[in-house]
Amino acid sequence: MKTKIVTSIALICLSLLFQQCAIIRPGEIGIKQTLGKIKGKPIVQGVKWYNPFSSRIVRINVRTVECFNTLPLPTKEGLSVNTEISLLYHVKPESANDVYLKFGPNYQEVMVLSNFRATAREISARFFAKELYATERDKVEKAIADELKADIEQYGFVVDAVLLKDIILPPQMVQAIQDKVNAEQASLKMEFVIDQQKKEAERKIIEAQGIKTAQDIINSSLTDKLLQYNHIEMLKSISNSPNAKIIMTDGKGPVLTSDIKN
Repeated sequence: MKTKIVTSIALICLSLLFQQCAIIRPGEIGIKQTLGKIKGKPIVQGVKWYNPFSSRIVRINVRTVECFNTLPLPTKEGLSVNTEISLLYHVKPESANDVYLKFGPNYQEVMVLSNFRATAREISARFFAKELYATERDKVEKAIADELKADIEQYGFVVDAVLLKDIILPPQMVQAIQDKVNAEQASLKMEFVIDQQKKEAERKIIEAQGIKTAQDIINSSLTDKLLQYNHIEMLKSISNSPNAKIIMTDGKGPVLTSDIKN
């Protein structure tokens, strides 16, 4: 009987003992709240003892958190497109007390997400649907992140990244955007072909100019004496042929020959 009583008392003591301690895990900051007031500095990871009747330990997550949203965003041309967009952020460990005091345990919805949604809508309205869908996604992400930083980082939050994961457009709009992109690509290809043709025309002009210059040089060097010398050399070459020939010439100009084979 005594053993059972001792065991029961030990269990009660252990239960009370565990109720008086809180374990702060990696990636968390503990805040001690006593009689409704924040006491002391933020508690880093480890075990913290406290009086459960007058105090409690509030845990604040300081890891990077992903907030995924499906938002309708306005565009510059007045359309509304559905988007899948994520915010990565975390609470500064040294600012955990201030964050909890100013915004309470629901700080993510009260401060972070409300500003994120408003900023995303404001930035998207500066871009056309085609830019959101295809060409300017990186700029949109950076613009949202930069403006959100200016709004909330002063309150103890750090914006790690904004990721525009998907833009959901009506099928006819997607096709229209794709057609326009294809037309732009075809125009660039045609400009390349025209440029190549211009270069080829320039090459042919340069080649023709070179041929003409060479011919002009040759023509300028063909004097009467040179022509007469070449005429004599040609007659010598003909005379050395074993075949009989008929040679018709006036003694000045070119000759006309005809072989008479044996």
